[in-house]
Amino acid sequence: EEIFGPVMCVLDFETEDEAITRANATEFGLSAGVFTSDLARGHRVISQIDAGSCFINSYNDAPVEMPFGGSKMSGVGRENSRAAIEHYSQ
Repeated sequence: EEIFGPVMCVLDFETEDEAITRANATEFGLSAGVFTSDLARGHRVISQIDAGSCFINSYNDAPVEMPFGGSKMSGVGRENSRAAIEHYSQ
């Protein structure tokens, strides 16, 4: 089930590819985050995760004016993405 609330799921992994595969192997995609001391690695990993909101070393810090929503079974529309650019370009 999709989790709502101040909950963080922490899973260990051997490779980045394994982490990305596991993160994308769900029918939900509202939000995802990567916590790392290597910012380049964070950008590399998060760019491959299919979620509406993606964060690196933070959570839920998008401006309230941004369009909100997820992908997959978590809704439509994404802040900080093509949907947001289209929203502000109309």
